[in-house]
Amino acid sequence: MTHDAADVKHVHVLGAGRMGQGIALAFAFAGLRVTLIDFKQRDAAARAEFAAAALGEINRQLQTEVDFGRIDTRDAAVALARVDVLDRAGAEAALPDCEVVFEAVPEVMAAKQQAFAWLCAHVSADATIASTTSTFLVTDLQRLVTQPRRFVNAHWLNPAHLMPLVEISRDDRTDPSVLARLKALLRRIGKAPVECAPSAGYIVPRLQALVMNEAARMVEEGVASAQDIDTAVRTGFGLRFSVLGLLEFIDWGGCDILYYASHYLAKEIDSRFEPAGIITRHMDEGRDGIRTGKGFYDYADVEVPAYVKHRLGEFGRLLEHLGLASRYNSALDVTCATSNP
Repeated sequence: MTHDAADVKHVHVLGAGRMGQGIALAFAFAGLRVTLIDFKQRDAAARAEFAAAALGEINRQLQTEVDFGRIDTRDAAVALARVDVLDRAGAEAALPDCEVVFEAVPEVMAAKQQAFAWLCAHVSADATIASTTSTFLVTDLQRLVTQPRRFVNAHWLNPAHLMPLVEISRDDRTDPSVLARLKALLRRIGKAPVECAPSAGYIVPRLQALVMNEAARMVEEGVASAQDIDTAVRTGFGLRFSVLGLLEFIDWGGCDILYYASHYLAKEIDSRFEPAGIITRHMDEGRDGIRTGKGFYDYADVEVPAYVKHRLGEFGRLLEHLGLASRYNSALDVTCATSNP
């Protein structure tokens, strides 16, 4: 039997730590029931204490949403009631009917092996299994499950209940229909799933490792203080890329700007700044972005002025929301007005 994403009303999360709790909250907040499975073996008293602590943390996050005015106290209570925390024994009876399970046990291969062996012994052959790992490739973990076609990595960013992005990694054995249903389910709860190949670091961790290390190097080299670097990120670097993606931004400015800037930085600082091969190829092919109608994106059928205006409008609204927008001064500048002969 296959499951349509629109029909899924109950998801299971294996592993009840911080990530598991965040995923549970994301689905409960969106109206689905969640079984949060505490996979660690504990005695009865410790199980009860852990379950209470997990639900307490989820409730704390819900109360923060109340404080922000996003929901009221009744909404928070309803969402919390959608989450059950069970141990292995308690979950075994319900797992045969499980449609989707997210694995969120610690990032240790032995723990993953144990979790998948137990899980595959109790779920049906067509239940979708998604690992939230940030360390292991899908090709490594797929070997640990029965019916590898139903397995993917689904990397959530912390805090999972707030961050829209979920990076999904699959390989050639993954059933395309499984991938499509999982992405549809994530969109249904307000997430933004993206797809990437089996490659270390996914998308965001790979990008942020480079940027974070470069920021640390600048502190180490005395280029700027940590405070000034972070201010520059919050009021410049980060703001632009919350509206324009990195590759979209290259197309806006023109591939040539990045190409020449990269060569300059490589000469002045380090060869790590050399432009990527694809940047050089784009230069050779005249793919300069918006100006030439093609870059990383094809603008042949895009009404560029309208597209630019739309993006600038989004940027303006973001600045207004953050209180960073420039304020127009309607007062006449008498100095400027009278200083000209």
